[in-house]
Amino acid sequence: MAKVLYCNSLVPGCKFEAHGNSEEEVLGDFADHIAIAHNMVNISEEILAMISKAIQEEIRLRAARA
Repeated sequence: MAKVLYCNSLVPGCKFEAHGNSEEEVLGDFADHIAIAHNMVNISEEILAMISKAIQEEIRLRAARA
């Protein structure tokens, strides 16, 4: 099942979303984002735990056909 992480959950006001098929994919995309956009290159174990808890199952809605 697809996963998503909304940066806004951790950094209020940031509109970045990391999507992936696994938690590892999401973490990889998010690590790149926070290094570049938020100048956070080194991630402590505590921060990594917070990030992991913020990852959610992605819900995709199908549009009803007319």
